[in-house]
Amino acid sequence: MTKFLISFPSEAMVFPEEEFQAVVDDSHAVIEEAKAAGVYVFGGGLNEEVGPVLVAADGGVTEGTYPGHMVPNGGYCVLELPTREAAYEWAAKIAAACRCAQEVREFMYDPAS
Repeated sequence: MTKFLISFPSEAMVFPEEEFQAVVDDSHAVIEEAKAAGVYVFGGGLNEEVGPVLVAADGGVTEGTYPGHMVPNGGYCVLELPTREAAYEWAAKIAAACRCAQEVREFMYDPAS
């Protein structure tokens, strides 16, 4: 089984305000489906009111992120699935619920995870 990151940036979620509750309900339903299927690892949205920081090996903390790196935002979901095609199927379900296309990324194999 491979872990896949399925995500979208905040600005991709564009829908009429009156659809907000339906989007919430639909996205929660897909996550519940993933949990019931035993493929859910982790998910959530980044709190965009709290900015990123860099923490150095000596413990020093600097506000911001790597120079030239875009600050990540939006929603993320990690699913453990048997194939890339299965990841596309779940991404399509999430895209329908969130009303926006999803990016699919594959985690490299790590025997310790």
